[in-house]
Amino acid sequence: MRPVLLDSRSLAAQLKDKLKKRIEELHKKKGITPELAVIRVGDNLASKSYVASKCRQCQEIGIRSTEHYLSSTASADTLLESIQQLNLTNTVHGILLQLPLPQHLDTFKLIQSIDPIKDVDGLHPHNLGALSLGQPTIIPCTPKGCLTLLKNHRENIKGLHVVIVGRSILVGRPLAMLLLKEDCSVTVVHSKSQNIREITKTADILIAAVGQPRFIQKDWVKPGVIVLDVGINHILGQNGEVEIVGDVDFENVSQIVSAITPVPGGIGPMTVVSLLENTVEAAIKQTSVE
Repeated sequence: MRPVLLDSRSLAAQLKDKLKKRIEELHKKKGITPELAVIRVGDNLASKSYVASKCRQCQEIGIRSTEHYLSSTASADTLLESIQQLNLTNTVHGILLQLPLPQHLDTFKLIQSIDPIKDVDGLHPHNLGALSLGQPTIIPCTPKGCLTLLKNHRENIKGLHVVIVGRSILVGRPLAMLLLKEDCSVTVVHSKSQNIREITKTADILIAAVGQPRFIQKDWVKPGVIVLDVGINHILGQNGEVEIVGDVDFENVSQIVSAITPVPGGIGPMTVVSLLENTVEAAIKQTSVE
């Protein structure tokens, strides 16, 4: 039996169409145009590409987007000043600090400086704390995208055993909390875990977010499992050209699963559409507060 390919491009397009209508209605009723400010530090090529894509997709559905670029040598104080200015700008509803940052900058401290109501990445301690209490305000984009895609494929996931490979603050930890809220049984494994293969083989849903190319092998999964591959890894292919692969050995693992995401085209589009949703929701909340 061939697995269901969870290519999210079509779903993301549908969600963006709905968002476009919400934005038009928001502008018509309240005269508000959601605005996202993206801060990019340094010249990381991947970050530059991601920011360009996010800004382009904002414009496609009616979100105003601005990119604020700082050099790789910018000080923490300079960056904090930029964030504070955006916090105080009423027309800016969402602030995204593009990660990763240069090593001399304290990522946690800088995320903390973003106004929680404008933290459309959902990584501020206030927003993560609310999520851990089962009362999410702004949900981190990749975990939100994973859940949206998963429930579009299988609406009822209550009681299923989810194994998450990776415990990062961007994906693994918030995703575990989000799935607990959905009444899943959640296991998180990481680099210090023992018997990882035995644990992953018990999963009804396996989510790979470890950042290692083709880490999950065919004998690590049980037949019929649903696999979400969050990994984006750049490797040299046999022809000497750079290839993008996930954390799952797609070619072999896909032979026995019931559903699997491709890389690229799986989680990536859902992460971006979740960012757009968060920006619109933030604009609505701030307008209501005012």
